[in-house]
Amino acid sequence: MKKLVLVLLSVVFCLSAHSQTRSYSNEFLSIGVDAAAFGKANAVVATTDNVNATYWNPAGLTNLKNKQVSLLHSSYFANIANYDFAAYAQPLDNNSALGISLVRFGVDDILDTRSLIANDGTTVTPFRDLPRFSTADYAFTISYARKLSEKNFSYGVNAKIVRRIIGDFASAWGFGLDAGIQGKYKNISYGVMVRDITTTFNSWKIDDDIFDTEIQDPTNALNRQEIPEKTEITIPSIQAGISKDFDLYRRDLILNAEIDFNIRFAESNDLISASNISINPATGFELAYRNTVFLRGGVGNFQNTEDFNQKDNLTFQPNFGVGFQYKGISVDYALTDIGDQSDALYSNVFSLIIDWKVFGR
Repeated sequence: MKKLVLVLLSVVFCLSAHSQTRSYSNEFLSIGVDAAAFGKANAVVATTDNVNATYWNPAGLTNLKNKQVSLLHSSYFANIANYDFAAYAQPLDNNSALGISLVRFGVDDILDTRSLIANDGTTVTPFRDLPRFSTADYAFTISYARKLSEKNFSYGVNAKIVRRIIGDFASAWGFGLDAGIQGKYKNISYGVMVRDITTTFNSWKIDDDIFDTEIQDPTNALNRQEIPEKTEITIPSIQAGISKDFDLYRRDLILNAEIDFNIRFAESNDLISASNISINPATGFELAYRNTVFLRGGVGNFQNTEDFNQKDNLTFQPNFGVGFQYKGISVDYALTDIGDQSDALYSNVFSLIIDWKVFGR
């Protein structure tokens, strides 16, 4: 087990040290899935044990007892953008499991205003006649997990295909791998998820004609616009966490607490940051009553920011969630960014998990 962890970390550090890449790419894959996880500020890498482990840590799929389906829909930026997630997972045998998932983040019906106004200020195309386009990011993932025989230790791998589309202007294909481990030492659970462990490569196909224009007005934005880079590489990142359960009242009331550390190999506004690395902690709890009713809370996304008076501030994102589980159906709700303590807007998120046992199997 220790050798496997060292190998994973060594690969990540080597790749990040030799990569001359953008700090941010495929950011839609950093949003997360599952209202239950959002309620805990995404501090779930050590405890995820259902179909949503396809995203958080594929090693957790080995805890599945039945086939499961997960669905999530949420809106961002005053309902301008839609975020959707669907996943399916099933155990293959007592020690292995398989899952698939699909993520979509998109903005639809965007007005193409390039032909709205001419250089002299006159309207060329009526507003109602302007063409529209959509921009959407997709990620399709196949997950495999296996538990080591007679050991409380699992590992998992994600193979993901990324598809990004910006109307008829540009599109990209990408491919990458994630790897995760999960286990328990005495009464402490732990987990490590390495995203883009091989780096994720995106190759863009751009319609260069949109940058060609007969208008020679130097104030026209298209005349000053350079053609974007046609390749992107997403560098690895790590989410590591530990968790413990506390019995508060017999076995009817159980408190789970977890702390995670999100590590990126780039300088950022995270709580701890240096020239080549940044670390952002997140902590969350879940109070479960008879494994039926759940109360969740968490704090994460700690950021060092500067206000208009050039005064340094530390912001954070609190979250709250509740859940209900009955006969194989789980409904979860999360309210993120309570009290607007961070720069992010709060969101109401609902998600659903259906276990095959609801059908009597």
